[in-house]
Amino acid sequence: MAGLELLSDQGYRIDGRKATELRKVQARMGVFAQADGSAYLEQGNTKALAVVYGPHEMRGSRSRTRHDRAVINCQYSMATFSTAERKRRPHGDRKSTEMSLHLKQTFEAAIMTQLYPRSQIDIYVKILQSDGGNYSVCVNAATLAVIDAGIPMRDYVCACTVGFVDESPLADLCYAEESGGVSSLALALLPRSGQIALLQMDARLHQDNLDSMIEAAMTACKGVSKVLDEVVRQHLQEVSVLSRE
Repeated sequence: MAGLELLSDQGYRIDGRKATELRKVQARMGVFAQADGSAYLEQGNTKALAVVYGPHEMRGSRSRTRHDRAVINCQYSMATFSTAERKRRPHGDRKSTEMSLHLKQTFEAAIMTQLYPRSQIDIYVKILQSDGGNYSVCVNAATLAVIDAGIPMRDYVCACTVGFVDESPLADLCYAEESGGVSSLALALLPRSGQIALLQMDARLHQDNLDSMIEAAMTACKGVSKVLDEVVRQHLQEVSVLSRE
């Protein structure tokens, strides 16, 4: 797919959005009673489920124990039915392992692990339907699940994928845009401090365009944080009403 097809002369993308417009975000917290925290999030047609257990005692090898902070364990997976290709998706494949590591690095920057020495926090994220921006959607869903578990964070950690077409950054890429051969990067941000938790880029990009892409990604992440904040406040209102009843 050529770059010109991804952004029309009128400035519209293939799904009708403007260049900096985010996909619609919908989310619910507390979807599983058995877990310490859980959340379901839709960003466009990409849908993810996140579950958090902990903090709890270390499991497995004691050599991983940290005496000054909690260890964060992340596991990413995709449902067999999440894409048009009905292939088996084992947990241990290279892509899943890489994504799990990225999630771990992201939440180590956001969760106040020093409050839970010699402990472990488990974050499990599954993509139920994939339509681009899988890493970003997983981060956003996991953030809500961590908050639902009552685990203190320095700030919301929000993520977004940004591409570059015709000298214009495109925020929150869908699958058609990601597979269209555009240069793209994924960025996770702590919005209040402006701290970047993770920056990932697989394709080549000219140095002159990097600053504008990072700026567009940070702006998009701040937009996502407002939506997540509304979801959290709405959830708290619902919980408070139920507790009074």
